[in-house]
Amino acid sequence: MIALKQPVPSNCGDCPIRNRAVCAHCDHDELVALEEIKYYRSFEAGQTIIWSGDKMNFVGSVVSGIATLTQTMEDGRTQMVGLLLPSDFVGRPGRDGAAYDVVATTDIVMCCFRKAPFEELMSKTPHIAHRLLQMTLDELDAAREWMLVLGRKTAREKIASLLSIIARRDASLAATTSGGGKVFDLPLTREAMADYLGLTLETVSRQMSALKKDGVILLEGKRHVTIPDMQRLLEEAGDDSDGGFLT
Repeated sequence: MIALKQPVPSNCGDCPIRNRAVCAHCDHDELVALEEIKYYRSFEAGQTIIWSGDKMNFVGSVVSGIATLTQTMEDGRTQMVGLLLPSDFVGRPGRDGAAYDVVATTDIVMCCFRKAPFEELMSKTPHIAHRLLQMTLDELDAAREWMLVLGRKTAREKIASLLSIIARRDASLAATTSGGGKVFDLPLTREAMADYLGLTLETVSRQMSALKKDGVILLEGKRHVTIPDMQRLLEEAGDDSDGGFLT
């Protein structure tokens, strides 16, 4: 753990993920109870937050930044199996060990809760347990939709889908264009994108260049992305404005 470099909310009411995190449905008294077991942790880009199999003494939510979930096979091969974006929950109440390696791809701030008190609070606070169930079911739906992305979408649609997910979910995206577009630094390298999407590095680079040429995205260097028109990007991804798939 390192010293906090990024700003953290002074209170829960100022938190950018307040309406989407595990505490979203909590009333004032429940927030006070969470405050008593809450603390912030900060991780630098590239730093491992937790190793697979390690005992976790905390759970928490990503406040800002992005991390990857990676699984390692017995022969040493690795596969990125998910992304953690702002408001996503890290850890599993009732489970001692971590199922995946969690690595920060950008600088990250996490709102953490001591695990044992959090589990006890869950048993007394239906709002927390219910919200965590909602988030778990949303995660299951997202995993099923991602199976469609990997199995049926074209390479261009896969790239557009990933860009739209990051743009819509990253609560730290303060910059917007005058037309309401999004501006952000892509948190994944081309190699990581290829790994996550099941594509070759050459295909990822070619499709990013094609999206740039067609004006769907603007690129400065390899990481700084501007999306002038989110609706157009969603159409390129085969999604509608609500994030569902077009039929």
